[in-house]
Amino acid sequence: MSVHSEGEGAFAGSRERTSHELLQDLDEGQREAATTLRGPVCILAGAGTGKTRTITRRIAHGINTGAYSPERVLALTFTARAAGEMKTRLRHLNAGTVEAATFHAAALRQLNHFWPTVVGGDAPRVLGGKAQLLTEAARNVNVRVDSALLRDIAGDIEWRKVSNLPVDAYAELTTRPAIGKLTRSQILAIHAEYERIKDDRRTIDFEDVLLLTTGLLANEEAALMQVRERYRFFVVDEYQDVSPLQHDLLRLWLGDRRDLCVVGDASQTIYSFTGATNRYLLEFSEEFPEATVIRLDTNYRSSAPIVQLANDVMRENAGAVTLRAAEQTGAKPECSEYPDDGAEARGVAARVAREIATGTPARDIAVLYRVNSQSAALEQALSDAGVSYQVAGGVRFFDMPEVKQAIMALR
Repeated sequence: MSVHSEGEGAFAGSRERTSHELLQDLDEGQREAATTLRGPVCILAGAGTGKTRTITRRIAHGINTGAYSPERVLALTFTARAAGEMKTRLRHLNAGTVEAATFHAAALRQLNHFWPTVVGGDAPRVLGGKAQLLTEAARNVNVRVDSALLRDIAGDIEWRKVSNLPVDAYAELTTRPAIGKLTRSQILAIHAEYERIKDDRRTIDFEDVLLLTTGLLANEEAALMQVRERYRFFVVDEYQDVSPLQHDLLRLWLGDRRDLCVVGDASQTIYSFTGATNRYLLEFSEEFPEATVIRLDTNYRSSAPIVQLANDVMRENAGAVTLRAAEQTGAKPECSEYPDDGAEARGVAARVAREIATGTPARDIAVLYRVNSQSAALEQALSDAGVSYQVAGGVRFFDMPEVKQAIMALR
């Protein structure tokens, strides 16, 4: 059996698919998930196990069998790109009328729909970012900040809001990390002034979209009933990254119904710095005691040695999914330690240069890094080693306009 975890190319076109066609190339765990259509379902899907493929097939199978009305399905994920990919896959499966969106997009649509009748007039304008208002807020309370501090303060405000904490409740916390050399009172003053300016100008930020939608639905029974009539079946991808605020909104949408399918991997939580928590995934069976829990544990992306290393690293993590590799061959990963980022970059560049010198084509070598801020040191080290390179999906660090301007200023 050949199982492909990426794309739905075999299903390109618009003709209706039979249930057999939708399920035939799924593995045992994927098939169980795709055919468990009702009640609370928790799919614990490790990396590379084909989770997006599985949940889109599940939706298509539910529609195909008559279990779902496509217009009453809401598929939620965390980025516009992921939502777009899900829409494309559903369209290939003849389920293109299903709504796939981020939490924020779904909430904003509801906010704009209900605001004129519930509050009056148009909904407030959504800010493109916090930087401008935060700069003004800091100036108004006589606090000097640079771009790095602004970024950290913006993150702190985001954390406060998705944790569903008003400024006064946030002020009572003693566990928040320091932000530069700012005092607690200075941080709180900026928070409060930012909210005041925003309210005065009748604007809202990204997190306010969720806060206002949650508040509106919680206090307007007629609006809430309309939403519940519109959506009956919920699928949430990347559930390990749900925040308390998103969880509250989801429970409002769901009500006392139980047709919720969540998919996630507790080991892949990446938004904890913004208030996300994997506890909703880990405690799903406590929240829904009747839930069906299904594990996807066959990794189709990496070879056995890489999968084994991942298992070893994540073994002690709560809720970790122990993976099995579909591909048993492959070289064993080598691990190297360096004292700092610069030494690491030079070590990587030296290894790349050796590989090329011994006959490995440059096009067969890739350097992966976790965040964009690491690219500068790597690019410099590769250049110093005489290695030509290209940055995939981005702009070379030293070609960025702001970097060029900084270099010109230094010269």
